[in-house]
Amino acid sequence: MDIDRLIRMLEDTDEIELENVDIFAEELELLMSPIGKAMKPAEYRELQYEPPLEEYRGEIPVVKFGHTKSEGGTRSHSLYVGGEKTMPFYRFEHENPYKPVVAFDVFDMKIGLAKPVKVHYKEVLEDPAAWAKLSVDKFGADMVTIHLISTDPLLKDTPVSDAVKTVEEVLQAVKVPIIIGGSGNPGKDPEVLEKAAEVAEGERVMLNSASMNLDYKRVAQAAMDYGHVVLSWTQLDINDQKTLNRHLFDMGVQPENMLIDPTTAALGYGLEYSFSMMERMRLAGLKGDTDLQCPIASGTTNAWGAREAWMKESPIEGETWGDRMKRGPLWEAVSAFTLCLAGCDLFMMMCPTSVQLFREMTTQLTEDHEVNSAADWLTGGA
Repeated sequence: MDIDRLIRMLEDTDEIELENVDIFAEELELLMSPIGKAMKPAEYRELQYEPPLEEYRGEIPVVKFGHTKSEGGTRSHSLYVGGEKTMPFYRFEHENPYKPVVAFDVFDMKIGLAKPVKVHYKEVLEDPAAWAKLSVDKFGADMVTIHLISTDPLLKDTPVSDAVKTVEEVLQAVKVPIIIGGSGNPGKDPEVLEKAAEVAEGERVMLNSASMNLDYKRVAQAAMDYGHVVLSWTQLDINDQKTLNRHLFDMGVQPENMLIDPTTAALGYGLEYSFSMMERMRLAGLKGDTDLQCPIASGTTNAWGAREAWMKESPIEGETWGDRMKRGPLWEAVSAFTLCLAGCDLFMMMCPTSVQLFREMTTQLTEDHEVNSAADWLTGGA
């Protein structure tokens, strides 16, 4: 079929269906138009793009981190997460009030780190206060998470009194809000977090975390007694998250004093499952499920658990993974951004390069871009 015949056929009918047809042309221009009405190219400029709108009856509570001097603390400023009335970056529906917050991970003992991370911190790995200060002064950390992993009986079994001293030193070294994490040992964490909550009274820190595999009541009670935020942590199960949240609410924990962490699986090691869980929880909260109306936290540092993030070039001939000094930070940044799209509010991260990339990606989606017509929307304004 020649092109002239096709044009004549299109002039005689509003609709035509072709099967098993090959079209050969040096240049072919296709113009889309509503059925039954041919439009001239200039008419596309008159069309207006109308985004679909969704109205949710629920809203995510706002949670505050850090108390300033006027509030009984010593933080230089406070940070906020939550307040969402729609999904992330759906700015055509509602302008969610706060940008994602990043907390830099700091450990109370020297640990093995991937090279892309270690190069930034090699001089301070045995001094958590100096590590925290470097994260803030050089890399602009919004928050700092001090992980008291040395308290684990299987590691150093550091006494609780020493762990409390470390918390005091970090609070003195930096003035940003902080998160206090234990070692993950269910026998020791409740006591560690209780004492840490006491020494940080007035600062409004977050205790990381209350979970079903330890005495969560002690952790939650310490948060309430000393005016802190508590993190409700579960392992990729929406029903477990709802159950733990109900227990905490029944104890008296208020929604504005709690975040949830459904667990972050590393990119390539189940990230899509973490995305699915977080997205379902956020949508449920927006739709009115009060058990899940909480801001969401992510231990994004887990991305470094994937071997692809830190291994050297593959020795297999013909296979290339790329420069690990770039690959690793990208691995963590993409993990964070993926979960940000699912509704995550707070990200615990490690590599400064990853944080920079993540911030640039989220900034791109929170800036205003003028779009005047459907044609501009389709062509990018060109």
